[in-house]
Amino acid sequence: MARKGRWLLPLALGLSDGILNALVLASGVLLHRGHDITLWLAFRVALVAFVTAIFTVFVAEYAHLRAELTRAEHELNFTTPGRLAASRLGRTVAREAVESALVASIASFAGGMLPLVVGASIPRYSWCSLLAAFAGLGMLGVALARSGGGDRLTWSVALVVCGIVVTFVGAQLKIA
Repeated sequence: MARKGRWLLPLALGLSDGILNALVLASGVLLHRGHDITLWLAFRVALVAFVTAIFTVFVAEYAHLRAELTRAEHELNFTTPGRLAASRLGRTVAREAVESALVASIASFAGGMLPLVVGASIPRYSWCSLLAAFAGLGMLGVALARSGGGDRLTWSVALVVCGIVVTFVGAQLKIA
């Protein structure tokens, strides 16, 4: 069941999820003086992003692919439901869901970790984590625009604006 652009969704979802997790969970620390980003905080935020991504992407992808099998059974006029799911195609669907979940969770870990490592590396200027996160979202916007034939500036600005909004929400929540 190889599909063109198979890794685009889990990569985009994972990177954006990881960066947004970093912004919402660590923005309280990033925006208040006297608090430093540490590698331990960066790792914890990235781990949260990893765990949530692996679960949610597996569930969503598996449900989506199983629904495709059900739709195919309907189109083929199968009288007994679940025959395709019990076949080799069912095992392929499960494997693809696991692969997508792994890709998304690794991307989410990286997206959550990298911007915060920037702040941990230069504690005096830990706000640079925000710049790194916004730059990451902007670059993701360019990549998504290229893959989908969209306007690069529009996509970049939209993702950065979303990142700014999430940062302010996270700052109000003061989770970390």
